[in-house]
Amino acid sequence: MQRFDFAPLYRATVGFDQIADMMDRVLSADHGNQSYPPYNIEKTDDDSYRISIAVAGFSGSDLAVEVKENALVVSARKADEDESRTFLHRGIATRAFERRFHLADHVRVEGASHVDGMLHIDLKREIPEALKPRRIEIASSSAAQGALVDGTKVN
Repeated sequence: MQRFDFAPLYRATVGFDQIADMMDRVLSADHGNQSYPPYNIEKTDDDSYRISIAVAGFSGSDLAVEVKENALVVSARKADEDESRTFLHRGIATRAFERRFHLADHVRVEGASHVDGMLHIDLKREIPEALKPRRIEIASSSAAQGALVDGTKVN
């Protein structure tokens, strides 16, 4: 397991400690159980995304999609099956799972659908007006002399 030193990042930036913490968490996570269930993350538009998870064998009532603290949590728990059934081969995995996706700021879940054994979760990034770039007009020197700063006239 390789560890990274994020000290140079901390020395040169302010407010990016969340990114370093997330990278550290991802790099140190146990990757043994990360393959079930298989999923895709797709960019459908400039600010739209879709997560598709293969959930064959699960009904809509077996699935749960929640957003907790900037994390999308998808879980499934199959109701107890009838004990009278005898399988000669059981290749469809219906074991319980919990899959977490860390969401960036201003990303919200628009909806989820369960179609043909696939769970689709649509996401949208909505940047608030206060964070969008805006152009600042530069006043000429004659207009600036008559300008007010904190209620007092500047000459």
